[in-house]
Amino acid sequence: MTHHQAAGLWMPLTLAQLDFWEEFRFHPGEAVSTVAHAMELRGVAEPEALARAIEATIAETDIMALRFRTNADGQPVQRVDPARRPALRRIDLSDRADARDHAFALMQADVDAALDLLAQPIAAQWLIRLANGHYLWFNRGHHIALDGYAMGLIERRCAQLYAALVQGADPGQPLRPLADYLNEETDYRASPRHAADGRHWAAVLEAEPHPRVLRKGSEDYPAEALSAAHDLSALREALMRQAQAVGMGWPDLLTVLCSAWAALRLRDGSAAYKRDAQGRIAMPVWLPYMSRMGSVAVSVPALVVNILPLDVTLHPGEPLAEALARLGARLRKLRRHGRYRIEQIAEDYGMEPRSRFFFSPLINVLPFDEARFAGCDTARHVLSNGPGDGFNITIRGDGEARGLELLVEADPTLTPPGDFARLAGGLPRFLSAALAPENLARPLDELPG
Repeated sequence: MTHHQAAGLWMPLTLAQLDFWEEFRFHPGEAVSTVAHAMELRGVAEPEALARAIEATIAETDIMALRFRTNADGQPVQRVDPARRPALRRIDLSDRADARDHAFALMQADVDAALDLLAQPIAAQWLIRLANGHYLWFNRGHHIALDGYAMGLIERRCAQLYAALVQGADPGQPLRPLADYLNEETDYRASPRHAADGRHWAAVLEAEPHPRVLRKGSEDYPAEALSAAHDLSALREALMRQAQAVGMGWPDLLTVLCSAWAALRLRDGSAAYKRDAQGRIAMPVWLPYMSRMGSVAVSVPALVVNILPLDVTLHPGEPLAEALARLGARLRKLRRHGRYRIEQIAEDYGMEPRSRFFFSPLINVLPFDEARFAGCDTARHVLSNGPGDGFNITIRGDGEARGLELLVEADPTLTPPGDFARLAGGLPRFLSAALAPENLARPLDELPG
């Protein structure tokens, strides 16, 4: 069995990376899958320690040093090249009255610039001084190398190193090398578990409606998606109470509620939909799956996240509690087979080359604590997550469901603006009603939203 080493050797791309490689080749000259965060820090007492912490994090993060090329057979390969590790760029804007606005304009311009994966470094790291003690740390990469969890992992590691420098705290364990994840993935793909997982997904995709398929390169990403943001923090108490009542974690409860709402309400070009003679609704809903628990990837910044279909079936007249129980069971089963890559599922499905599933509607509940830097007021700004297909629902909050925020986005070519306004306003009303204890026995189609 071939195992990979991180230092210097050319390695194949993972199935997930190959998908983004094809996207890059089909969209030359476009900034399609750039990923970027800005950590805003107020109260930085030791700026040099912050810079050292960022530089130490860069040194630990293999994916910041990835170099890509095509081999003699035309296949893409990658290696960790120390020469590609980004140097920390330090920018002082403290003499400008518009320092913060100008800094965000500079970062956005970088995010919007096309990135040539063959010719350019894929990562950038900036430390921008806005005023005494007030800094922005700009962390930019590409989805071919990392996902949202990896971005948070990098940020938390940097905060840990900063605390070690300024407070003498335990620096903890370094980030693990990319090769550790690649080797574990190689072992999984050769295992009996991989074969069993494949059989599960083959059975799931036999059901109708069949997921929509998209020809790679045909994506017409809108210049500006429709979007609406809602503060859900007032729902926290009801959410935690209802989660306990139905025996789910709060992220799972929100996931299945949003899935049920999508099946009940989406009737545009963003979703596959079927209703039978008895009135039962079926719709595949797409869920990002972290695919890290019990894996070395929990400590490896890399592209690991999977996207999987949840086969939502319901009857509009059934009680909410019954729908939650059934969808919760389906969600748990999805997780048991969640490591099996969507790209492999597509191949097993018989999908034509240069095609992929159309990931809409996509529901992404993110229950992650943000990095906190010692002695600082810290705020994370998500500048770019890469593009999305069709209709997207994102809910963010910390591990205890504090600070819940809902973002609804849609492609205006698939969801007309008038319909989007109705849908984006209806989802919060549906969630609020579904979290009322007295509504567990109420039929789904009687819930507002």
